[in-house]
Amino acid sequence: MSESNLDLEFTQSEALSLGVELELQIVSRLDGDLTQGATELLALIERRPHRGDFKPEMTESMIEVSTGVHRDSNELGAELLSVRDTLVAEADRLNLLICGGGAHPFQHWAERKIFDKPRFHQLNDLYGYLAKQFTVFGQHIHVGCPNGDEAMFLLHGLSRYIPHFIALSAASPYYQGVDTAFDSSRLNAISAFPLSGRAPLVKRWSEFNEYFHNMQSFGVVESMKDFYWDIRPKPEFGTVEIRICDTPLTVQRATALAAYAQTVCRYLLVERPFLIEESLYAVYTYNRFQAARFGFDGNLIDPGSKTITSLRDDFNATLENLAPHAAELGTSTLLQTLQQAASEGNDARWMRDTFARQRSFGDLVWQQAQLWRNSR
Repeated sequence: MSESNLDLEFTQSEALSLGVELELQIVSRLDGDLTQGATELLALIERRPHRGDFKPEMTESMIEVSTGVHRDSNELGAELLSVRDTLVAEADRLNLLICGGGAHPFQHWAERKIFDKPRFHQLNDLYGYLAKQFTVFGQHIHVGCPNGDEAMFLLHGLSRYIPHFIALSAASPYYQGVDTAFDSSRLNAISAFPLSGRAPLVKRWSEFNEYFHNMQSFGVVESMKDFYWDIRPKPEFGTVEIRICDTPLTVQRATALAAYAQTVCRYLLVERPFLIEESLYAVYTYNRFQAARFGFDGNLIDPGSKTITSLRDDFNATLENLAPHAAELGTSTLLQTLQQAASEGNDARWMRDTFARQRSFGDLVWQQAQLWRNSR
């Protein structure tokens, strides 16, 4: 049997377990611009014992860090802090800075260098200038599922809450030195790729295998990595992967986002609050745009009731529904920090306020790096 005819085996994992990946910016201390440094950083990190995993990304100005598997979001947060400390210490040895944020405020994509790895060169050949424009930075959240059918249920159920994740994580208001008027400009770069956006409404794992093999037969995809959906199954990990978030400016926000994902998933699995059907996606693109453009000041159309409300009010109402599940999971305190962000402003607001005080993008990046270094 050829590889293309083999079924995707969904690895069983513990329900509601968590893992996180973060794409981070490598920045010059001289001017705050992105700079090459991934190869040297990875070489230094390999020489010392450390928690977490460190990998290259599309260009030399990016580095990806990831955690192990955790049941408890606070334990995940502790590992993220350890990973952060390792990365910052080694960056200091190279006179580099590390920071969060979904897009660098003023870098120019044409100056980036593709990381020397076969897959990245392949993507560069395929996508042309889009590959270097893909120097944007996201947080991916993995939630464990015992089987593929449950993963597909969560994938579609989570789609209702994608605007929340966008507004909570938004940290890319500036792009190439311009205020884009978006809270998350990063999503516009990702949307340029084929097979981005939403996944098809496939409810069972056996049906997803049929879909995957069909796409393979067309020559559209070779593996699951070729899907750039906002949410996708990750069968080799046994997870559903939320990919919509900008990389936050702090470890605390990254941890809280993972806690929110875990709590929403428990709510969906226990209460089954709505049917999984195509109507869930009727206003998906509209709600996604509103959250990326306006953050919590945007509108949200509920696909079930067809009512329009503010994204902020919908998020606060969701937190009320999640309260008993947060208590069971021990995520209540972390979710309170997200409620505060919805009220006082997300990372995009912080970036705009910080830039307004100094009118210097270099200083803004410096402040971002200090926030990433010192957050607890």
